Amino acid sequence: MLNKFLKLLACIIGVELIGSISGFFAGNIPAVYAQLNKPFLAPPGNIVGTIWIILYALIGLALFLVIDSKTAKNKTRSYIFFGIQLVLNFIWSIIFFGGSHFWIASFISLFLLITIIFSIREFRGISIGAAICFIPYLIWIIYATYLSFGLAILN
Repeated sequence: MLNKFLKLLACIIGVELIGSISGFFAGNIPAVYAQLNKPFLAPPGNIVGTIWIILYALIGLALFLVIDSKTAKNKTRSYIFFGIQLVLNFIWSIIFFGGSHFWIASFISLFLLITIIFSIREFRGISIGAAICFIPYLIWIIYATYLSFGLAILN
């Protein structure tokens, strides 16, 4: 039981840490965001960080549920898609906020969205719970992709 809890903790803290490191390398995200011309329905900058903390916890929980699943199904594709989406997630902030490469970041967001969809499809065969954990993430990335392209157009 303790081993299971430690795996869960490692998955959640690991994903949260990856998000934090990305934010660190992206620079002063709130300052950059405040200076941008924003599209319709852009959120206030002060809530975005809280949303990501919750989403990263759900992403980590999804990983744990896949790892912990007793299903005999091959998990390799799930791990591959999970890794790809995590890398795309990691580099987006750095490219968008750190490098001000708005168009490149927008297409990365689109690829991230597609990878999340494939991740959900793979997770569904291993752990319904893992697939469900990715639904809020999918919804947020649909919105974030809209924002990303909107910010690219306006800036």
